[in-house]
Amino acid sequence: MVIPGRMPGLNDYVRAERANRFAASKMKKEQTERAGIAAVEQRMPRFSGRVEIVFTWVEENRRRDMDNVAFAKKFILDGLVRAGVIHDDTPQYIAGLADRFAYDRQRPRIEVEVRGA
Repeated sequence: MVIPGRMPGLNDYVRAERANRFAASKMKKEQTERAGIAAVEQRMPRFSGRVEIVFTWVEENRRRDMDNVAFAKKFILDGLVRAGVIHDDTPQYIAGLADRFAYDRQRPRIEVEVRGA
């Protein structure tokens, strides 16, 4: 699955949370929905057992720290659950998560690969 553009990082989430008690919740809801819609539109297969998930974070530049960027996996995992791609995002169903980072000034995106464990 490919999610075009970038998602908010941890710093963005914390900033929203401090600005307004509902802003962070709204951000999470919107980004979770965005990931779920991408999964459905791209017809991701459904997995009933354990999976490994590889995230490739393609940023437009090197300004954001990797751990800040990868925070968005929470939104994506919840979106995959909502879309029915994975049963749950607990250790019972997630065997492993991996992050890779790349840079593309013209086409930032998040590539998500889900495979059976």
